[in-house]
Amino acid sequence: MYLIYPWLLNAVALLLAAAILPGIHIDGLFYALIVALLLGFVNAVLRPILALLTLPLNIITLGLFIFIINGFLFWLVSVIADGFVVDDFWSALLGAIIVSAISWFGSRTFLTDGN
Repeated sequence: MYLIYPWLLNAVALLLAAAILPGIHIDGLFYALIVALLLGFVNAVLRPILALLTLPLNIITLGLFIFIINGFLFWLVSVIADGFVVDDFWSALLGAIIVSAISWFGSRTFLTDGN
């Protein structure tokens, strides 16, 4: 049950990012759920590999290069998934930041374990 709530939260975050940014288009809740699942999978598998491969660049930029990686992975999911379109890299970068912020805030607000 604990995995369903963050998945739904990320789907809502994707819908909000699409509503805020004109460069992100998503066809509805069903596609948002699929994209949230794909984004979680890509972030779990590819992000650690890319972060390790770009570690020197990440150190030089004081960790800011991870935003570029997040934007790239956000764009990559838009290439893979139907019903989800990201117009350009800047939209992907801003979309990744918005989805991350909404997801972080929502998980802190709604998914606390009571401690």
